[in-house]
Amino acid sequence: MLRSLVFALLCPLSFGVTALELSGPLEQGGMLIGRVEPGEKLELMGRPIRVEKDGVFVFGLGRDAPSQIDLITRNASDEAKHHRFDVQQRTYQEQRVNGVPQKTVTPPKEVLERIRREAALVAKARADDDLRLDFLAGFRKPLEGPITGVYGSRRVYNGTPGNPHYGLDIAAPTGAEVFAPAPGVVKLAYEDMFYSGGTLIIDHGHGISSTFIHLSEVLVKAGQTIAPGDLIARVGATGRATGPHLDWRINWFDVRLDPALVLEHFPARKALSR
Repeated sequence: MLRSLVFALLCPLSFGVTALELSGPLEQGGMLIGRVEPGEKLELMGRPIRVEKDGVFVFGLGRDAPSQIDLITRNASDEAKHHRFDVQQRTYQEQRVNGVPQKTVTPPKEVLERIRREAALVAKARADDDLRLDFLAGFRKPLEGPITGVYGSRRVYNGTPGNPHYGLDIAAPTGAEVFAPAPGVVKLAYEDMFYSGGTLIIDHGHGISSTFIHLSEVLVKAGQTIAPGDLIARVGATGRATGPHLDWRINWFDVRLDPALVLEHFPARKALSR
């Protein structure tokens, strides 16, 4: 079974009487996969985490996650056990990006409703708590190329401070092929969003999703099941972009994760198959 093979590769950590296995980087931007005793419930800082019947779960730590987090397990008798972990804090780069279309830096009033509508579509796609366990298959780069932007960097667009960058930018020419980094199902396929241009979101289960933006062409449709390595899109420079590249992002629901950490700690393994 896939999940058994995965956990044979993980390093189990036990805390107190209640066993709690955890694997992944305990640092800002990290994805953590773990297991509790079957039938137990789990909370992260008061936020419920869905647990599979065999105890498997996944969660993520955001860019500004605190220096300590608390996981609470509850057994069938509602007895709680607390597990505290230190979270490595990171220092982020500042990145100046010039030459961006000024209308995407300070958008005119007439497009604000469009921006809100598109943001709601993205939020809805990422909010789905799909039962899939595709994230256990691991991840690979959606294409090869120079890394031109990293997770967490604070960006200044045309001299105007913007939000942090939450993706991994991979430079490639317009039309370069983008492949699925992991199995999943397409939750959003949108040809032209104001900020992100051609936008694609693939759900890998339990709130883990991949987002691909600035695409010149989206080659899959909402509801389509995707296998690792499937051709899903082509690189572009649409939306707020100064040149052709792929911006690949990974989320745990609304929590933005670092794709580079996911690749490092949970690489795709050919041996892991259903």
